[in-house]
Amino acid sequence: MYIPKTYKNENPDEIRAFLKANGFGILVNQTNGKLWATHIPMILDTDDNGNEILHSHISKLNPQAEGFTENDQVLAIFSGSHSYISSSWYDHENVPTWNYSAVHIYGRIKIVEQESALRSLKKLVDRYEANSEKPIRIENLSEKTMQEARGIIGFEIEIEEIQAVKKLSQNRDDKNYKNIISELEKTQDMQAIAVAKEMGKCRK
Repeated sequence: MYIPKTYKNENPDEIRAFLKANGFGILVNQTNGKLWATHIPMILDTDDNGNEILHSHISKLNPQAEGFTENDQVLAIFSGSHSYISSSWYDHENVPTWNYSAVHIYGRIKIVEQESALRSLKKLVDRYEANSEKPIRIENLSEKTMQEARGIIGFEIEIEEIQAVKKLSQNRDDKNYKNIISELEKTQDMQAIAVAKEMGKCRK
């Protein structure tokens, strides 16, 4: 993706934290000569050799899986909070813009065996059930319920390239930067307030 140098994020720890906080992404590939995209949660993990990978699953009924063997190149897109930035918030004339954070991961996908897919599913469930009052566990589900879980195709993505953008008005001076944060907080919009919070972390 196009990333101006000012907004390029090359901090591995920040990128990992972003992916953990924004794990619901879009998996894009080419299937039968057509671009396909599926919205799914994906987990950043390491394989047995210590290499970082993404893993998840899709339904066996999803035609997108047909393309995994035809062309194993895929793109996973993850988006964070975003908000419109009005140029009326500056002390000078300028154009409006949009603040946002995103990560693109390019890699090669491979289908894994059913048991590996279920282990991946367990990691996914454990992560998102962690804060539940009564968390469920894959191990405790009935065989009848697990029949549905067996209707998935598990995969791993070998990561070849990560591109990360963090466009948070870094090109503005302190006065305008602080005013943007203030105006975002006034909106009472959750996305805008989240962007204001991220901006506050970047420049104190």
